[in-house]
Amino acid sequence: MPSTEEILCTDDDCPLDMFENHYTYDVPDDLSVSDLQCPLCGGTACLDPIQL
Repeated sequence: MPSTEEILCTDDDCPLDMFENHYTYDVPDDLSVSDLQCPLCGGTACLDPIQL
């Protein structure tokens, strides 16, 4: 099953607190949270992976 990842947006001005990213089977091995952006505010430096 493809992996999922919960991501926290730490931007104080963004009303979105977290989102879940669902990956496909062909996601590159070197993809990281720094390659993503918040789906609401568009920020990139404000994203942190949530470690469960």
